[in-house]
Amino acid sequence: MGFRCQECGATFTKWAGKCSCGAWNSIEEEGNLKEITSKPALKLEGLEGEISLPERFKTKVGEFDRTLGGGLVPGGVTLLAGDPGVGKSTLLLQICNSDFEDKKVLYISGEESVSQIKMRAKRLNVNSQNLFLCSSNNLEEILSTAYENSGKLRLLIIDSIQTIASENMESASGTVGQIRYCAQKLIDFAKKNSIALIIVGHVTKDGAIAGPKILEHSVDTVLHFEGERNYAFRLLRSIKNRFGATDEVGVFEILEEGLKEVTNPSMIFLSQQQKNITGSIMFPSLEGTRPLLVEIQALVSQSFMQMPRRSVLGWDSARLAMICAVLEKHCKVSFANKDIYLNIVGGLKVNETAADLPIALGLLSCFLDIPLPIHWVAFGEIGLSGEIRSVQQVQRRILEAKNLACKGIVTADFKGAKKSDAVIIKSIKEALYWLKSLKSQ
Repeated sequence: MGFRCQECGATFTKWAGKCSCGAWNSIEEEGNLKEITSKPALKLEGLEGEISLPERFKTKVGEFDRTLGGGLVPGGVTLLAGDPGVGKSTLLLQICNSDFEDKKVLYISGEESVSQIKMRAKRLNVNSQNLFLCSSNNLEEILSTAYENSGKLRLLIIDSIQTIASENMESASGTVGQIRYCAQKLIDFAKKNSIALIIVGHVTKDGAIAGPKILEHSVDTVLHFEGERNYAFRLLRSIKNRFGATDEVGVFEILEEGLKEVTNPSMIFLSQQQKNITGSIMFPSLEGTRPLLVEIQALVSQSFMQMPRRSVLGWDSARLAMICAVLEKHCKVSFANKDIYLNIVGGLKVNETAADLPIALGLLSCFLDIPLPIHWVAFGEIGLSGEIRSVQQVQRRILEAKNLACKGIVTADFKGAKKSDAVIIKSIKEALYWLKSLKSQ
């Protein structure tokens, strides 16, 4: 007999409350290994021969299909995670309203009653005749129902895995052992019967998917639905995808009647930018393979506190501190007695270093009280010595800006753009000189 951590796999001779990986209550007892019995040898195959692409079926939610790489795969298992109230159940019900021909869709909820789901479906105008609902927290009941309908079942939805428990285990629902066991039984059912399975997962306060890491390894696709509850936009990101590209993204706008697909989100942000506003500039962000034009706003104001405030929404606060230090060193501007507020408009989150240059321009614009030109875009990475570096996918960013009739580009490398359309800046000092030249125009 031995003990093993369900998070990292470390083994112990006796039980302990905390593992060396930092996880609490993740160490469980495991039985002795059975003797290895002889089995028939596996069939080996070479690289020659035809490759069969996975069969897919599309839903009526195009942004969802885009994120998956073209649609759901029979036998494919998708893990959908997101903060409470972000719209996971709403998205799933709209997917259930798709045309699955004569096949059934089974929606099993362990969090809500059937009447609650029906009320939401009525509000979303979901009226599919092939959608069937039930509410249960018992794994054995769920599997029995799924096997009974497996002949005509196309899609099975479990909302959520943290609420499901098996009678074969003594631990409560939501524990590491229950999540691992229940998820594996459901995955086995989906694979054996070629039925698409979507499992909803909770997230921790840090934004990570709750439960053992093996849950993410076991599924084929991991999707993360994110967005600030006070904003209308939601992003569906693909973190893992065995049947398509990762880092894809779908964009939605949440309305009273449900989630609306946003096929051209850049135009929405571009149309909202105002003239003669200091600290505001557009940034062509890359969300997976999709370029997305977002507005970055910076505000620099006099501080009367001993420790000036640094408030950041949608970006890395540590990187903001680095940019401020570079500007103070090479542009001789001081933020020591200034409050700084930085916001990515629309509640979006940007993780690219390519946003360094537009953020620096926004800070300098507000500090010097010089408005930036409207409908201009900027991108580039800033080094500690003040240089502006080129970033990846330059041509794709420039093409997105041109398609939306942007009037100018500020960057370190104009690949594919006319010189008349671009301002080439190689250092943060040059950015300061260019900004000051706007005041005289």
